[in-house]
Amino acid sequence: MPVYSSEALVLRTYRYGEADRIVVFLTEDRGKKRGVAKHASASRRRFGAALEPLTRGRATYMEREQRELVRLDRVEPHETPMTAAFGRDAGDGASVLGHASYFAELLDEWSPDASPNERLFRLGAAVGSALARRGSVDALARYFEYWLLRLEGVYPAIDRCPRCGLVLDEDAVLVAAERAYFCGRCAHVGDRVSGAALGFLRRLGTRTPADVVEGGAPVGVLRDLERAHARLIALHLEKTPRSARVVKELGHYS
Repeated sequence: MPVYSSEALVLRTYRYGEADRIVVFLTEDRGKKRGVAKHASASRRRFGAALEPLTRGRATYMEREQRELVRLDRVEPHETPMTAAFGRDAGDGASVLGHASYFAELLDEWSPDASPNERLFRLGAAVGSALARRGSVDALARYFEYWLLRLEGVYPAIDRCPRCGLVLDEDAVLVAAERAYFCGRCAHVGDRVSGAALGFLRRLGTRTPADVVEGGAPVGVLRDLERAHARLIALHLEKTPRSARVVKELGHYS
């Protein structure tokens, strides 16, 4: 039985029998895997906080041919959202953990099984690290959504109106069914996105997740993009992510 060791991001876990757990994790070099973590439910000594969503660490696992489930021996954590939430007040800590679950769920939805995607792994690892910084977690969420959709080739163009060619330097309208941002003259029904929000998106090409957390963004920009990105994600997945509802209930933009 071959043994593999790789940098990995934990995406989610669920019970398997009385004492075990199934762990879905994204490896840097071999894509997404599903593994059985023996006795993980009965005792936290072997894994502890290493199985929290968006934990990054070195996963050691054994894999057999023709078997869907691998055997996950251990995860040695480097970064975990539990550490990022430590020392914050209750609201901020809950926001960090809620967003970690949200990012992990979207990575799970976008990652095909056993298909390496180094750019997707790097995106998840970078936003996981940025969660430990003080600042705007909501701005980080908009960054993550934008790059996730862009890496998959489904983010609409933000430079010109696809109908008339007008440069989109003022307010635009997202028509989700057409997966496009139109100028206000060409579309009257849809989610209006301010010119400031489009400018924020354009600057993301040269900014790191840490920059975004520390720099933040105006409340109106974040609200516009939250609404637009929720439409695009739901359209692409044909559902609303469960964790998105939790994040929304935690409250925003205080």
